[in-house]
Amino acid sequence: MKRIIIMLFIACSAVVTATAQSKSKTQKKDYLAIVENKEYQYPLRVFRRLREIRDQFGRKQGQVYSVLKNPNTGLIESAERITHFSCDVKELKTIDQVFMDDEPYSYQILHIMPGSREQFSIRVVSNGGQPNNTLHVRTNSKQEMWFLATKNLENPQLRDAYAIVWEPSADGLNVEGIVYGISSLRPDLYTKNLETSNNVFRIDGRVGDDLTDSLYVVYMADSSEELDKLADDAFMEYMPVVNRRFSFSVEIDKPKVGRIRTVMPDGSLCHLWTNLDFVPGETYHITTHNGYYDEDRDYERRVGRYSGKSLLNKRQVRGIDDVANVDDADDASAHDRPFPEPSPALKLRMEIKYKELGAKTETVRAFYKSLDPKSNASWARKDRIFDRIIKQNQEVDAVFRDLQKLFKDYFKEFDNLVDKRAEILGPGYEGILEFYTEQNKALTEMISSGIQLPKSAQKTQKALNKYIEKYMKEMTKLAMEVE
Repeated sequence: MKRIIIMLFIACSAVVTATAQSKSKTQKKDYLAIVENKEYQYPLRVFRRLREIRDQFGRKQGQVYSVLKNPNTGLIESAERITHFSCDVKELKTIDQVFMDDEPYSYQILHIMPGSREQFSIRVVSNGGQPNNTLHVRTNSKQEMWFLATKNLENPQLRDAYAIVWEPSADGLNVEGIVYGISSLRPDLYTKNLETSNNVFRIDGRVGDDLTDSLYVVYMADSSEELDKLADDAFMEYMPVVNRRFSFSVEIDKPKVGRIRTVMPDGSLCHLWTNLDFVPGETYHITTHNGYYDEDRDYERRVGRYSGKSLLNKRQVRGIDDVANVDDADDASAHDRPFPEPSPALKLRMEIKYKELGAKTETVRAFYKSLDPKSNASWARKDRIFDRIIKQNQEVDAVFRDLQKLFKDYFKEFDNLVDKRAEILGPGYEGILEFYTEQNKALTEMISSGIQLPKSAQKTQKALNKYIEKYMKEMTKLAMEVE
């Protein structure tokens, strides 16, 4: 009898196993049938075309395939498939039509043409609400991108996102691109979770009148050491500026450290940045300016760099290298504390000069944009533009000199900072040298392209070389004084 019972148990187990396997195969077949069913409201054209590009032109090197499943239900919580490809540009001629045909089956569609400075990223969040990754899809103005988001077939809490981005290859004959297929928690759900969570850190940012910034990126790490090791492209998320405001929010279970950097018009990252303590349940209010920022002093005193709780190291606490806008912490040692704030009157004069300097440098950059060789403007008119550039550069130099005089007054207020002159003045010299070098490079590229430039252009470049030589000597002298 005992043997019969054992045999029946084995038989039943075999039936159950076979049934489960059969059910699994049926579910998989049904799912694929749904995807390929033309009557189902799903962006099939996009799905198939991107699959074709991936299969025909995709490279195995650098390919990413990742799936995260719930251990209890077995359901997908997030998935990523990322494939680099290269092909003839003709292979992408139907992309526009494919995405537009499937627009009715999406709840978000986006097309960004080359020339636009807009960046784009996809945040991958699991069904449990935990951020897994941030994919930086469009990263420079040379790229063209299509993006489409639609509902997931199996889980209504997820969305499927398809994207393709490409740019001309080095030989100019083909294109280099990336295809993305992402399943992730719907943004409206994790955004709602952030709004109600007590563990959310937020940045509430404003752009000062002396800046024309349109985009920032934000980094985050568990410690100051990890923050310093992050690569330039390891930022967590883009922060676009809308109506001179930008924002960021993330749910964290413990204090972390972070960094804000400006994305320059050419897509590069500014060589200055702002380091912050990211604290759960707190909001940091910041206003950015040209070369400095208005910090959230209440935040810094309660939980940040002046509270004794900061996770930033001594060097990082300098933030954006702002000498005109850091607090003098009473409880910090002379070695550890940031540079003290100038008197209110001196600070106001500095801010005015910073604004004036920012306005004049932007005017110079605007002049260079009007020198496009492809434009129909006569070189006689462009000749006058070079004369204006020379004059405007003289004014930039004069304003920078005025700032140097103001810093002399600053050192008189705090004579104990004399040995810190190189550290305080260095970023300013780097900025002015970068400004003049940027112009010199632009003129050199014009000359090397074979364009017959007027004599005023040569005069402009000669003046730029003098500015560069002068400030290089001053910067070297400053460094030698400290040594």
